[in-house]
Amino acid sequence: MGNGLFITGTDTGVGKTFVTCGLAAVLSESGYRVGVMKPAETGCDGGDGKLVPQDALALKAAAGCELSLEKICPYQFREPLAPRVAAEREGRRIDIERLMDIYREISAAHDITFVEGAGGLMVPLVPSYTYADFASVLKLPVIVIAANKLGVVNHLLLTLEHASCKGLRVLGYVLNRLEPAASLAAESNREALLSLTAVPCLGELSYAGVAAGATAAVGAALDSKFLAALLPRR
Repeated sequence: MGNGLFITGTDTGVGKTFVTCGLAAVLSESGYRVGVMKPAETGCDGGDGKLVPQDALALKAAAGCELSLEKICPYQFREPLAPRVAAEREGRRIDIERLMDIYREISAAHDITFVEGAGGLMVPLVPSYTYADFASVLKLPVIVIAANKLGVVNHLLLTLEHASCKGLRVLGYVLNRLEPAASLAAESNREALLSLTAVPCLGELSYAGVAAGATAAVGAALDSKFLAALLPRR
């Protein structure tokens, strides 16, 4: 698979950071040097004028890496908006070449590097340039995180369609249950998707594991063959 992987979602708030942290922790605990990167994080207002990139902090802790937060998350913005919009409102501009250089630096120093996007593939970093473009240029295979609820079939298939249009290789998707109440949709989505796409479901995460913040639940829920294939060769 190479040593880089891009984690995207069908929307914002679907559990990308949680799953990425779980994957990073599994590999780190197996003795691999795990790099992580969040190219841009918005909604970083920590109060008292401080920027606190919570996703980047979680990724750093899960990977157990010594990278600085500024390296893991080069662009941090106060308002919870798409990176391009947040940057424009602060009079700043995201430098794509800088992001690529940082990714290559992190990747070169680690056995595997997880890059977490913001929202979905079509979220813009700069005008006319999305996370899908970023992943495509770096030739990063993709995992899609999808909220396991009513509507996910449409959202996931649209995401997979766009990934195909961009020439991205999608390794699979993860269904992540975010609601405590059982629903017929959550119970039937996986089976419904089997007849609609050849992209494999890598696993389903239960609400209990997610609510408890137990990233170990990721390793337990994902397909064992996929996790084995993910392990970098030494």
